[in-house]
Amino acid sequence: MADGRTIDGLRIRRLTGGTLRESVGELARLRIEVFREFPYLYDGDLDYEAHYLETYIRSQDSVLVAVHDGENIVGASTALPLLDETPNVIEPFERHGFDPAEVFYFGESVLLRPYRGRGVGVVFFEEREAWARSLGRFSAACFCAVDRPADHPRRPPDYVPLDAFWQRRGFQRIAGMETRFEWKDLDEAVESPKRMLYWTKPLESQ
Repeated sequence: MADGRTIDGLRIRRLTGGTLRESVGELARLRIEVFREFPYLYDGDLDYEAHYLETYIRSQDSVLVAVHDGENIVGASTALPLLDETPNVIEPFERHGFDPAEVFYFGESVLLRPYRGRGVGVVFFEEREAWARSLGRFSAACFCAVDRPADHPRRPPDYVPLDAFWQRRGFQRIAGMETRFEWKDLDEAVESPKRMLYWTKPLESQ
């Protein structure tokens, strides 16, 4: 565990492995609140979140970057070795010629709306990349993001995709590389598969 740094009055902490357990409840609530927004439209529940987050708790080399305003966690970002992820996340890398043992997988980044636009998103990437490099065995970082059609009925008029931000961080989308995640949208009665596209970046050694 580390207290890390501050940005614009917010305290950044990096928690690893089993120490993530202390923040699971707050992270679950953050995910449910933030992912209700477009493009995820996620109708989540705490039981599902607890099961999902166990993947990160079990991983010896996972990391949680937590953002605190006082005692409250207002944002968080997760990552772990790709081999600790589920098969549907790993398999696209094998099909595209990557060695999964050399890839570090970035999970979600969630931040409450009042705290956006203050540079926290950049910190999320910097901290996760620094942790991956410190482990000394990863040559690439990756994440996947949901792909929604441009004419989706719930797309806000002022919605700006994050593609340009990710590209500035050095990530590029891998053509044809995708997987499916299942969750229940806000207007759905049951879960349905969602198309997820992959982005990767080489990780230079420290």
